[in-house]
Amino acid sequence: MAASPVHYPWYKKEDTDAFFALFQNNIANFVIIAISMLGMGFPASIVFGQVLPGAAVAVMVGNFYYAWSAARLARKENRADVTALSYGISTPVMFVFLFGVLLPAKQLTGDAELAWKVAVAACFISGAIEAAVSLVGRWVQYHLPRAAMLGAVAGVALTFIAGEMLFKTLEMPVIGLLVLAIIIVGLVARVSMPFRLPTSLFAIVIGTAMAYLIGDAGSERFSDAFTHLGFYPLLPNLAWFEGLGLLFTGMLAVLTVVLPITLYNAIETMNNVEAMEAAGDKYDVRECQAVDGAGTMIGALFGGVFPTTVYIATVGAKWMGAGRGYSILNGAVYALATMFGLIAALAAIIPVSVVAPILVFVGMSMIATAFQSNDTRYYPAVALAMLPYFANYVMTRFNRGAGEVVADISGGIVAMGQGAMFMAIFIGAMTVSVIDHQFRRAAIFAGVAAGFSFVGLMHAPELALNAAWDFTLGYMVMGALFLYFAWQQEKLAAPHGSSSRPAPATQPPPAD
Repeated sequence: MAASPVHYPWYKKEDTDAFFALFQNNIANFVIIAISMLGMGFPASIVFGQVLPGAAVAVMVGNFYYAWSAARLARKENRADVTALSYGISTPVMFVFLFGVLLPAKQLTGDAELAWKVAVAACFISGAIEAAVSLVGRWVQYHLPRAAMLGAVAGVALTFIAGEMLFKTLEMPVIGLLVLAIIIVGLVARVSMPFRLPTSLFAIVIGTAMAYLIGDAGSERFSDAFTHLGFYPLLPNLAWFEGLGLLFTGMLAVLTVVLPITLYNAIETMNNVEAMEAAGDKYDVRECQAVDGAGTMIGALFGGVFPTTVYIATVGAKWMGAGRGYSILNGAVYALATMFGLIAALAAIIPVSVVAPILVFVGMSMIATAFQSNDTRYYPAVALAMLPYFANYVMTRFNRGAGEVVADISGGIVAMGQGAMFMAIFIGAMTVSVIDHQFRRAAIFAGVAAGFSFVGLMHAPELALNAAWDFTLGYMVMGALFLYFAWQQEKLAAPHGSSSRPAPATQPPPAD
């Protein structure tokens, strides 16, 4: 006799705890987006009228879908304890898009609206890539060394996030250093804050209050905040279409950031869904990657510029006993808060120097994760993959005049900064391969780097055949050297069988 269907509730009390846990993360992201973009010089009409509504649409669509998906799984397995996947803007990817896409686009074009349209197009393409990666995601994860990918992302974190935000922190030294101290005590040393408040919330409250008390933030900021309250409709637009033309004619270098960070996002979704399976709820990884991509693309149609993902916080919601209600509530609340300007008001009240130390910590954590997620033998590869973004950072600070400004420092700065993310990944992947004595694989990565240089995806200002012939030749020479060592390795190993093969990647290197 078949078991009777269980009742899967729309909402239960455990959903409330899970909602507030997710709410804190998402509200912080929305406020950081607003403050950061306003600080870059984007007008409120774009930030509050286009970007945040687009992000809210993406969050709403994804959360509603995953609530439906949880109900489907509950019916299939006849269980009432299924937890919906947590969904929202990917925090690491958000920072990369803020400081690796929006900021360079703004500095290179000198026009906030054009930069926003470029970012919308980049976001749309990112969503399309993630949807496509759902078909080959595991293959990419297997063949692309984690040390290379995370090292490249860490380079963005060190320069555009941690470094840039430390500068912003010191614009109000008393407030910035106080908040930085709170962040170090609470988030780095993990000391509990008074009243057991979350460290970030405590830092923002204390920092904002102090800024107004000592006059670093004028009282007019507080009164002006309420002028942002209003109605911001969620309406589609053609910015993504116009941005595609701009992106492929003069801003193609932006794609060198979009591709690797999207692969990172897709792999993180895969890891988080697999973690949820270990906790008891099995969702289809490929479906989730496709949904994340579709949600990102839908958000871009409404003016959003930030890719979305399945959160690792899903496992926490599972531990809390949440169902699907928290996911539905999350999507609805962010749509309403964005539409009526509540996030805009918060962003106007809080000074940039109060939020900046939190972003310094985010950058620090991304750098630390790049090392902690890899075996110690791969640390040199992580460090080397971080370096190209120093050149990209210097480039974007001097816009199109960078070549002339930095000529006395080094003629290689501009070339290295063009396609920095690709160079970071390839040079990191070659290093990982050499560390593992996989010289043929290193030669393949060198060959791909030569191909990218030949067509202008790296070390060149625009796409063209034979765009960077000297770098093309350089990578080919690297590949030839790696092939020589592969030949030497095979020659030495041949008489002795397989006993001379290098240790697997998971093993420590032999002692000297």
